[in-house]
Amino acid sequence: MEKKFEQEPSDVIKVVLFGPESTGKTTLSDQLARHYNTVWVAEYAREYLQDKWNNERKTCEPKDLLPIAEGQMRLENQLAKKATNVLICDTDLLETKVYSEAYYLGYCDPALEKHALNNHYDLYFLTYIDVPWVGDDLRDKPQERERMFAYFKETLEKYNRKFVILTGNKQERLTAAVEHIDNLLKIK
Repeated sequence: MEKKFEQEPSDVIKVVLFGPESTGKTTLSDQLARHYNTVWVAEYAREYLQDKWNNERKTCEPKDLLPIAEGQMRLENQLAKKATNVLICDTDLLETKVYSEAYYLGYCDPALEKHALNNHYDLYFLTYIDVPWVGDDLRDKPQERERMFAYFKETLEKYNRKFVILTGNKQERLTAAVEHIDNLLKIK
């Protein structure tokens, strides 16, 4: 069962957009994929939870986290095979772990936690809260942006993930991210 949460081997550089809701991760994922003429992995939870909301008028429950993790890894593994030299991930299982703990009193399913900690990425881009919050059916914590940002940052530090904080407008974030990815490409 746990195999479905694992990354398949890949030679591409993998970067993750990581951070609180409504901080520009999806926008930047699309921009970076276009810049590098590659593919990007959308956040599976958005599709899954939007369908749940539309069909049942229910929000995320703990029982949804493993299907979300499975869907996320299925997408990532499929798209890693199509990526050029870099794969842009709009999220990862570590972000799912953060949200699980934030919403469910510190709880994270052991299988999710194991793979969130074992899966490897070359760099995380932690998106700062200096962009306007935009509400939708799924976003619900505009008043907790600072606390959530701190929690995301503490998680990256706790698990020794290589990360860069991205601030500023769309162009400034894109420029900074491209500089860091270009440096990774030179090393590889």
